[in-house]
Amino acid sequence: MTLTTGIFAVGIDIDPTDTVSGDVLTARVVAAENAGFTFATFDDTPVAGDGPRVDAITRAAFVAATTSTIGLVPLAGTTYSEPFHVSSQLASLDYASRGRGGWIAARTDPRAADALGTPAVTGTAELAQEQRDSITVVRDLWDSWEDDAVVRNAATGRFLDASKLHYVDFVGQTFTVKGPAIVPRPPQGQLVVFGRDGDIDPQQVDVVLVSGTRPLVAALVVEEISIDLVDSESAAALLDRLIALADEVDGVRLLPTDVDRDVRAIARYVLPPLFERGIAHRPVPGTSLRQSLGLTRPANRFGATA
Repeated sequence: MTLTTGIFAVGIDIDPTDTVSGDVLTARVVAAENAGFTFATFDDTPVAGDGPRVDAITRAAFVAATTSTIGLVPLAGTTYSEPFHVSSQLASLDYASRGRGGWIAARTDPRAADALGTPAVTGTAELAQEQRDSITVVRDLWDSWEDDAVVRNAATGRFLDASKLHYVDFVGQTFTVKGPAIVPRPPQGQLVVFGRDGDIDPQQVDVVLVSGTRPLVAALVVEEISIDLVDSESAAALLDRLIALADEVDGVRLLPTDVDRDVRAIARYVLPPLFERGIAHRPVPGTSLRQSLGLTRPANRFGATA
């Protein structure tokens, strides 16, 4: 069962496991935006090519100023990163992109433990609990500033209304967070949170990523599809598959074999027919990622009870 939004989103993993220069990364995202993709995702494999690479949130923020419509959705692990820092980074991404930020919440690649100099967590129950706690804290911190907490009154020298900042007071099994955040509430209120089916609590996310399954969840369902568009026939086959999927799920996240080649093929053979049929739509300038996905801006959980 999917949420009926009337929107079929088309996303692409623009930056999977290879290390590329800032110019190449920017060119890829701009090409995806010009093609009309709803969102681009950034993988967070900690080691690629000859060594470590910059984290996914930083790479997404790097290209934010050069884009205007495409959603920017980095993967950020929940196992070893501090939730307070992740929350701040993602809120800053939402500001840099003017409300087009998202987050794939996933259990961290085990290689990250070595990169960060911390013991690896191996217990399934411990990993699951750590992830649930991390998502809870990140989302609570986004709400720890009410929307009108920032005053910016130059005449009185008053920057904010402290009564509209809230402690999250989270106590978990492996960490505690007092709060409030150090970044005001993001433009979207809450960034769009993605998570893979079977890896997350579907009640904690906005979008569930699936692969062949159809979970009964009260969230958007986006199918992940590996693609290898070597010719126009393979592109036509992908188009047929997406047309069929449009009646079953709320969108797709395409995982290309060759990013540059496959983006060009989709821009030429796949997205134009989807737009012409009204199945998919180009994101509209000035809209948030939540709006592009048909999601409403959530109320502040602390403001509602303040």
